Amino acid sequence: MRNRRWSLARQLLLVQVAGVVALVGVGAGLAFLDASRSADQRATREVLAVSRTIADAPTVLDALSTPDPSTRLQPYAEQVRADTGVDFVTIMDPDGIRYTHPNPAVIGQRFLGNTAEARQGGVVVETYSGTLGPSMRAVVPVFDREHRVVALVAVGIRVEAISAELAQRLRPLFAVAAAVLVVGLTGSVLVSGRLRRQTRGLAPAELSSVFAYYEATLRAVREGLVLLGEDRRVVLCNDGARALLGLRDDPVGKPIAELGLPADLVTAFRDDEPRTDEIHLTDTRVLVVSTAPVRSDERARGIVVTLRDHTDLQLLTGELNTTRGLAESLRSQAHEAANRLHTVVSLVEMGRTEEAVEFATAELEIAQRLTDRVVGAVAEPVLAALLLGKAAEASERGVELVLTDDTALDELDLEPRDLVTVLGNLVDNAIDAAIENAAAARPRVTVTVRDDDGRLLLRVADSGRGVAESAKDAVFQRGWTTKPQEGHGLGLALVGQVVRRYGGEITLGHDGGAVFSVRLPLRREVAR
Repeated sequence: MRNRRWSLARQLLLVQVAGVVALVGVGAGLAFLDASRSADQRATREVLAVSRTIADAPTVLDALSTPDPSTRLQPYAEQVRADTGVDFVTIMDPDGIRYTHPNPAVIGQRFLGNTAEARQGGVVVETYSGTLGPSMRAVVPVFDREHRVVALVAVGIRVEAISAELAQRLRPLFAVAAAVLVVGLTGSVLVSGRLRRQTRGLAPAELSSVFAYYEATLRAVREGLVLLGEDRRVVLCNDGARALLGLRDDPVGKPIAELGLPADLVTAFRDDEPRTDEIHLTDTRVLVVSTAPVRSDERARGIVVTLRDHTDLQLLTGELNTTRGLAESLRSQAHEAANRLHTVVSLVEMGRTEEAVEFATAELEIAQRLTDRVVGAVAEPVLAALLLGKAAEASERGVELVLTDDTALDELDLEPRDLVTVLGNLVDNAIDAAIENAAAARPRVTVTVRDDDGRLLLRVADSGRGVAESAKDAVFQRGWTTKPQEGHGLGLALVGQVVRRYGGEITLGHDGGAVFSVRLPLRREVAR
């Protein structure tokens, strides 16, 4: 049973919810403080403006000169209070005895509040609890014509009224905060759900373990694995793929077309259609390539490419084919020898012994002459055996295989199977080309094997039609062939691969038919 741990999606959801709530809370708190400060400042400006306006009014100064100032000032103060919306307007003498008040019963009583600074000609702004309760108030002096303080004016707004105004201003603010909170929480839930689906509900520790196993697996497998994105850039390339493709630098993030791979391999990598076990050649390897598109919501998201090394198997297959050819040649030679032996026996039985000896001697000289020519000219046993086998196969198929007079070669320090791959494929193609053009010319294949200024020269010429000029660039690419049957087009590509691996060169000429010339280093240490 899986350990019940909080998944990454749930942990992220909690962090997001906490973050959204904290941000909204802090924002709402700051907005509340700003609104509260703005309300206090507005109330302060209002009471100061009203009190100063009253103190400067000529009506107030005229009323103060009468025996009973309250008679004229009380109606005036109430009118101002009603017009401005303040909660009280109190006009008093310098000692704080009220001339006016919203409650006429307290007129003549002492004002409750600080007036000392106002009596000195200054201004008092404070929050104080008077007869109407806590209020924001301003007290300013009233000056006569000689600039003496003859009275004081106090204007106030109750804190309760300020709070009510603040609450009214905060309603839309809190509505917006609530909406932001709902939207933020909804978005967090949606993001968490999507993350849960993509992470399959795994906890962070489990994801870390999966990633560690994933990295270890990619590095452990010998097969190559390449992941390509929608834009065909490399998303992942394990060590096996880098080795098989001959990539020295990390290709992640690079377009597949910029990695220097063969064109047919790039085409396979970029194709949206799946491919299974296709043979592709690089400069040094034969690869089996399979591709599969990655689809999500019926849309191709990328390509998964697997690579397997087929080089050794392909070389062994070539050697097996060569061995089979040699065996077939030996079978043909045995069959021809049996026919000749029957002929000799028949001549002896007929009493014509001289003719039997002459026939047997002639046939032995022909066979021995070819063997002596090959063995005497080519000291490398693998090449000598290959040439003898191909000569017998060519003879059986009606093609004359000839070694040029300058063929001469000592033993080599090169990989024998590479020599078999190169010379065997060139001779096979030459025999086929000569047979295809048998109606126009006598089928003939000419082979040269010699030391050419410190390099091994393998030249194979045939009496076929040759290769068209327009096809010369494609001859050594996989899939090029003149044969109508499927399954061909790999031999010359393998020849080109061996030549590139050894740092040699191969040229295609024309002398009636095609002439292939391969030059390789004579010593293995020279090869790349």
